Amino acid sequence: MSRTIGVPETATLEPTDVSHLLIVDDQPNSRMLLGDLLEGIGYRVSEAESGNQALQMLETLQPDLILLDVMMPGLDGFEVCRRIKANEETRLIPVVLITAASDRKNRVRGIEAGADDFLSKPFDESELLARVRSLVHQKHLNEDLDHAAQVLFVIARSVESRDPTTGDHCERLVKMAKSFGEFLQLPRPMIKVLAWGGYLHDIGKIGVPDAILGKPDKHTPEEWEVMKSHVLIGEEICRPLRTMKEVLPLIRHHHERWDGGGYPDGLKGEEIPLVARVFQVLDIYDALTSERPYKRAFTVQEAMDILREETAKGWRDPQLVESFFAFLRSRLPQLD
Repeated sequence: MSRTIGVPETATLEPTDVSHLLIVDDQPNSRMLLGDLLEGIGYRVSEAESGNQALQMLETLQPDLILLDVMMPGLDGFEVCRRIKANEETRLIPVVLITAASDRKNRVRGIEAGADDFLSKPFDESELLARVRSLVHQKHLNEDLDHAAQVLFVIARSVESRDPTTGDHCERLVKMAKSFGEFLQLPRPMIKVLAWGGYLHDIGKIGVPDAILGKPDKHTPEEWEVMKSHVLIGEEICRPLRTMKEVLPLIRHHHERWDGGGYPDGLKGEEIPLVARVFQVLDIYDALTSERPYKRAFTVQEAMDILREETAKGWRDPQLVESFFAFLRSRLPQLD
């Protein structure tokens, strides 16, 4: 069977349930050997003869797996893999690096580039097919998880739209979470949790009636209990999704207080997860500096003064608040 180098014109006519593989190798014989083997067991195959061509093809092609030769002129396989994994649109595609060199140094380089697996030339056909099947299956599972996460983000945005007074509260929190997390030199996974929390922290408000959520006056004690339940509802919504595991403490605990007077569990001091304490400061600051029907937008200096007062009352983590002030001064040198 002959194959076209690049994306076949008939690609969109192929059955959608047939897994699609991309072979990237500058050697025609190697591409033909792999392609014949994989097409023989039912996979659909496209080919690229260079790293640059592969990256161009990925702008429109979403293969289920990429078999990528390491030693190629121009961009080598390590750099191509690194770019694939750095791109939000292609990061979930498994990449198998194929190389004649099986030494530890090349494997370390491949791991650093984000490779999902390795095969050494000459490869064993049964091993190749087993790894391809396994990685294609894993890719489909990851896509299901990723799509489920996207649904949660859509739900979170719809919850935010129920209260038009908050404006782009979530988007502002996401941006500020990334910046403040980097300022604190937090690990990258924690910064990601903070950013996701910007969207998901109030997703539980979907379970709060509109009459309570949008009430302009002070809530009754019964209504306030319903409002407070949004953190537990949000936790339950996100709990079944494995990718949300690290965000759950932020969702549940971002209304705790340093002195133990918050909710839902009355945690005190460092019992409150760090990610929840960091996020709480950002959430409060954004609320203070945003206009609402019941208040004007406070200036940055006024918001800092209010945070100082709340910290003096024992509500906030003193060290984190001071770090946040240092963060603000680094961006706004005119502050005292």
